[in-house]
Amino acid sequence: MQHEDPARAPGRSTLVADPDAPNASRPETRATRRVALGVSYRGGAYSGWQSQPYGGTVQDALEHALREFAVHPVKTVCAGRTDTGVHGINQVVHLDTPLSRAPFSWVRGTNTFLPPDIAVQWAAEVPDTFHARNSAIGRRYAYILLESPIKPAIEAGQVGWVFRPLDLQAMREAAALLIGEHDFSSFRSSQCQSPTPVKRLREIRIAPCRPATPFVPPRDSDVPHRYWRFDFEGQAFLHHMIRNIMGCLIAVGTGTQPVSWVQRVLEARDRKVAAPTFSPDGLYFLGPQYDAAWGLPSQVPGLSWLPQPLPADVHGA
Repeated sequence: MQHEDPARAPGRSTLVADPDAPNASRPETRATRRVALGVSYRGGAYSGWQSQPYGGTVQDALEHALREFAVHPVKTVCAGRTDTGVHGINQVVHLDTPLSRAPFSWVRGTNTFLPPDIAVQWAAEVPDTFHARNSAIGRRYAYILLESPIKPAIEAGQVGWVFRPLDLQAMREAAALLIGEHDFSSFRSSQCQSPTPVKRLREIRIAPCRPATPFVPPRDSDVPHRYWRFDFEGQAFLHHMIRNIMGCLIAVGTGTQPVSWVQRVLEARDRKVAAPTFSPDGLYFLGPQYDAAWGLPSQVPGLSWLPQPLPADVHGA
């Protein structure tokens, strides 16, 4: 098999032998293109992102839809795998195909075969040097949390829940202890496949969310509540890392543990000393970050749908 210089144009030419041709030794030339897709999904009905032999994952549903549209088997590579119940706002995948289609055709055509809780948001032909996972220079997640004595109903499966009041300043001080490059073994799942527990956490922002309706002073009979948003940014994350950090931040926020406990958990490098893994319901993979030179979209409607932090609290820990 011969390859052209990968630095050339978005498409690449590959020599492919046709086994059904009269003379199978004579190759034919066809263009293989690399296409990037932005995908949004609600994760509650799926067993995570990664394809499984029994099916039932987001990747399985997406590749089935792509196969129906492209009329050939399609394998995708994603920017970041998500667990069961975790949602994706702008998950990015790439695939290789001999088809030449307009970007909008990939969006409309693939969405025709997808269930209601998964949708391709955009498509772009990219150079074959682009890799959805390896080209990412960062990843962003958000966790949406309901603080209320009453469990969520309308938003069930889309927010986490805590019934005790939270202390914002304590949680911000605890989060600050985790910023930077550390061994995050205490926040790592036993099933994590990363070759190293050392990761760089660039930022954690914590803030109450902006009310969805104009503020009205609560009456004594009203159910006390508020929503919180936790934003995480880093180069890469360990399996369950954010949910395990959330468990510890909630323990500090409710007063169950002091701020200094988070430092001890980090230094222990032992999963058993940390808080239990928090619910996946409120966790959203906002998407990867790429160099602007790739020219890929970074804004999709789901980012505007998520609750936004109060303006005065945007620049948190």
